[in-house]
Amino acid sequence: MDARWQAARNVLVVRLDNLGDVLLATPAIHALRRALPSARITLLASPAGAQVAGLNPDLDDVIVYRAPWMDPDRILPRDPAREASVVALLRRRGFDAAIIFTSYHESSLPAAYLCYLAGVSLCHAASIDGPGSLLTSRHRHPDRPMHEVERGLDLVGGLGIEPSGTDLVLHPRAEDCQAMRELVRALRSDGRPVVAIHPGCTCASRAYPPELFAEVADAVQEKLGAQIVWTGSPDEQELVRQIQARMKRHGLSLAGQTTLSQLAALLAECDVAISSNTGPMHVAAAMKTPVVTLFALTNPPHEWHPWGVPYRLLNHPVDCAICYQRVCPFNQECLRRVPIDTIVEAVAELVDERRRVEEGR
Repeated sequence: MDARWQAARNVLVVRLDNLGDVLLATPAIHALRRALPSARITLLASPAGAQVAGLNPDLDDVIVYRAPWMDPDRILPRDPAREASVVALLRRRGFDAAIIFTSYHESSLPAAYLCYLAGVSLCHAASIDGPGSLLTSRHRHPDRPMHEVERGLDLVGGLGIEPSGTDLVLHPRAEDCQAMRELVRALRSDGRPVVAIHPGCTCASRAYPPELFAEVADAVQEKLGAQIVWTGSPDEQELVRQIQARMKRHGLSLAGQTTLSQLAALLAECDVAISSNTGPMHVAAAMKTPVVTLFALTNPPHEWHPWGVPYRLLNHPVDCAICYQRVCPFNQECLRRVPIDTIVEAVAELVDERRRVEEGR
């Protein structure tokens, strides 16, 4: 490891997209913590990603920042003073090094310029652009398909930092674990499997249609005798109500009622989670809960699938894959054409697989 990085004592790690992206960076952050045990490590993250505050022992602090270049729907008003205040904050915090994590399709240079203006001496990121002096070390990933976890580990590997495990890092609070253990134990009192379903998704093209979620939930209850627990953010409560209105048995809704710690603790106790390609898919994976993912072909599955846990990734082949669209112009055929029976079968397989593992312990 470079002597300048070995001397770093106040390190900023930057991951400005979504919660799932932050979770996928945690094995690399863990490796950084092991390499620099005396350093203070602060995460600069979006409001969604910043939910990990207090739930990752490798992080000393989290700073919340909504970056305008990470605003595809153009919700943020143009406000240069906002960025000036962030630069001033970072400068006051006196960071001596920064590592910028980005997805394969994102440029690291806007965040690198932010760090440059804040006076951060060392800045490391992957870039295929000409970074000039914005980066003190530019990394190039291998020209092959890589999962986001592998990309993060490869990025810090460019500094000579060896991996120290590949598990996602998310530690829910003890009191939340106890509460959710008791809740799920009550639902499972008659031996039924407990299946969590997270129907929401911030990207419309990746969201499994709500009317089909209702069919899936009914089928899982009828064919597997499962108890359903619905999860979601406060904004997704109405979505869950709409789905339940189409169902024969509603199940239990905790949408809008859980923090990230409580959601993680809940998913840890469930037999299987069902979701679209969204953050809670990675929360379930972090808690080692098997996942059935209705994975729209907007993004390459090999880069974003649930990591380190048994999973089934379901979609239907379409000519328009891989499209990167935020709104599907073709009625989401890659999701709608997955048979309901196939989804139920995937849930049943993972329930059986998890129970065999637990019985073998």
